[in-house]
Amino acid sequence: MARPMQKDIDMEISRDSGDAAGRGIPLRVGIAGLGTVGGGVIKVLDANAALIARRAGRPIVVTAVSARDRSRERGVDLSRFAWEDDAAALANREDVDVVVELVGGADGPALTLARASLHAKKPFVTANKAMLAHHGLLLAELAEISGTPLKFEAAVAGGIPVIKGLREGAAANALSRVYGILNGTCNYILTRMENEELEFADVLADAQRLGFAEADPSFDIDGVDAAHKLSILASIAFGARPDFAHVETTGIRDIGLADIKQAAALGFRIRLVGLAELVGDTLLQRVHPSLVPLGHPLGAVDGPLNAVVAEGNFVGRLLFIGRGAGEGPTASAVVADLIDIARGEAGPAFAMPALALAGFAPAGPESRSGRYFLRVRVADRPGVLADLTAALRDAGVSIESLIQQASGADGTARVAMVTHETTESAVQHALAAMAALPAASGAPLFMPILPQDG
Repeated sequence: MARPMQKDIDMEISRDSGDAAGRGIPLRVGIAGLGTVGGGVIKVLDANAALIARRAGRPIVVTAVSARDRSRERGVDLSRFAWEDDAAALANREDVDVVVELVGGADGPALTLARASLHAKKPFVTANKAMLAHHGLLLAELAEISGTPLKFEAAVAGGIPVIKGLREGAAANALSRVYGILNGTCNYILTRMENEELEFADVLADAQRLGFAEADPSFDIDGVDAAHKLSILASIAFGARPDFAHVETTGIRDIGLADIKQAAALGFRIRLVGLAELVGDTLLQRVHPSLVPLGHPLGAVDGPLNAVVAEGNFVGRLLFIGRGAGEGPTASAVVADLIDIARGEAGPAFAMPALALAGFAPAGPESRSGRYFLRVRVADRPGVLADLTAALRDAGVSIESLIQQASGADGTARVAMVTHETTESAVQHALAAMAALPAASGAPLFMPILPQDG
């Protein structure tokens, strides 16, 4: 074999040096939204600048920002950045290569900025799960038309790299199910109710005082936040079009301390679980309080932590767990996306081209089966228990265990039951019959029971 000529070696060295110089050109970032996460992104880029530059192959620097209030103290020096009052203007600045959206909201300024950035062929990074749940397909299509990266690692589970894990690490697998604890506020409330024997309203008020819950906590406690995240996970896991409209959503408002105690007596903990699963040629997407066995991986997830479980046909069960919100974890995920962009790593937003995403029909209750926890409040008088069991019998539901709590000051008793394996449609028929009983007080409650094996 002929040895290379010295001039060829010199040319190769020169070419490598030119590439290295090109890689040294900073990636210039414009940030819209300077709340907790926006300020955190600047802090991460400042604190780890040298390490990030080495990993990205080039420096990543903020050049321009936008927010509603210039005067607010954010704990970072903003005087070094250009300021835009109109966030959409960031997309057209010559000194901005990539736009980061941390404004929030499904529509309005966030969506305007997303469209402007992608039309301008500028990579777009967002932590906005609501916008992706409602408009993710549109934005993915725009990104592909413009040949521009659309990244959103921070939109689901904060600092946990679950989007990258499913989109890249599990790409060789057919995933059958993805589920988990997707809202830290709900998990914090349920954990404190359990550990301190407090009622829901008391813990919620304290969580608001401590900053773990918003002044208007509806999106969290009614399950909407978790539903946004679940629709994104389902899209990536199953190649489905994001379909937030068909996520069945029930929050934790109706969970009482007595429910938690009864679940514990049966060997379970109550958690708000988001679950997406292929059922034949349909897709089940549900956020619902569920009974989790103490020995299940999700049974050990306490406080504000998030956890996601995915099941693949070759990799088996994958578990992602960590802090799902807050300045540090969410900002870390945003910067991880910026590093990918600096490296030139792209790919379809939802793991496959937008045109390849399938529109699955939603799974109905007749296609679901399992064990269920039922709770009903009834007048404490003779014959009522027989009426309850008759409603179950007529619906074809068999009871595995039953707990009756003594009547309270209002003369009602709480009856909690665990069913044998049955269909959810049968359970719903039984609940409707129970609710119609003259002795019934309030709407019955039901919760799916997560199997020990997932």
